[in-house]
Amino acid sequence: MQISRFTIRVYGIWVNSNQEVLLVHEKMPHLHFTKFPGGGMEFGEGTRECLAREFLEETGIEVEVKEHLFTTDFFQASAFKSGDQLMAIYYRVEPKDPNFELALEEKQIEINGKIETLRFFWSPIVNFELEQLTFPIDKIVARKFLLGL
Repeated sequence: MQISRFTIRVYGIWVNSNQEVLLVHEKMPHLHFTKFPGGGMEFGEGTRECLAREFLEETGIEVEVKEHLFTTDFFQASAFKSGDQLMAIYYRVEPKDPNFELALEEKQIEINGKIETLRFFWSPIVNFELEQLTFPIDKIVARKFLLGL
């Protein structure tokens, strides 16, 4: 496979007061996956701005982007676009409003002209299983920051 482009994606790790982490299950026309919330960086924005925008677009909640947790330091091909190399960056996030109300029902949004279905859910850290995450980088981040391994 010839790599011709970079794709930069930024994700947030949000652990609530019940020691649960926020995950999202996304359904695209030909792909279903579970991951940490976040998405692709656009031209003209930094990584923190990207993550704040993605959270607001997908959840309707303004988040405060806290400390940097992880950036890929190895080659990872994109699962979405053949020929793209993925760079993933992870931060810890918290809601700006402590009285937030996160809608957990399925919702549809348009991304790049395609309809995607999103379902956010809280996963308890105490019995967190890496197998619920689809992508290998998410599993590395979960192992390191949620499971302390």
